[in-house]
Amino acid sequence: MLQRFTSREAVTLTGITARQLQWWDERGLVVPAREGHRRIYSLEDLTEIAVICQLRDRGFSLQRVRQVMRFLQREFGKRLAETVSGSSDYHLLTDGQTLYLETSARQIVDILKNSRQPMLAICLSDTVRQVRAVIRSGKKGGRSMVTGPAAKARKKAS
Repeated sequence: MLQRFTSREAVTLTGITARQLQWWDERGLVVPAREGHRRIYSLEDLTEIAVICQLRDRGFSLQRVRQVMRFLQREFGKRLAETVSGSSDYHLLTDGQTLYLETSARQIVDILKNSRQPMLAICLSDTVRQVRAVIRSGKKGGRSMVTGPAAKARKKAS
């Protein structure tokens, strides 16, 4: 069954603002389906929102986030949630210049050992699992899938 979420539900589940969702849609970062004037978000959209929020919380500019999302789309050839749902754990690593997408723990360790500067690592598979868990419990509990400094600041402001 196809899961669909209104903008209001997406805001509740992700913890970001309706204006952010609108802005990302206007800039082509996350483009939901439409029913008239209403934006309708899919599980894939919510997964991408969660990854974007993680990158933004770690200081990535929106331009850099767009590059990362394009890289992921090129590498996978399909939506993030569709690809990462398998048994392998996908890890995105970057030193700010180069992006790596790895499933092998040995490759990840090699990249980290050979890096000459700090690396950022995000487990994309964990993000997809977290989104699914929040969606399963979110309709009941209204829990946000977005965590980190920016999410805490957003909650404090509201």
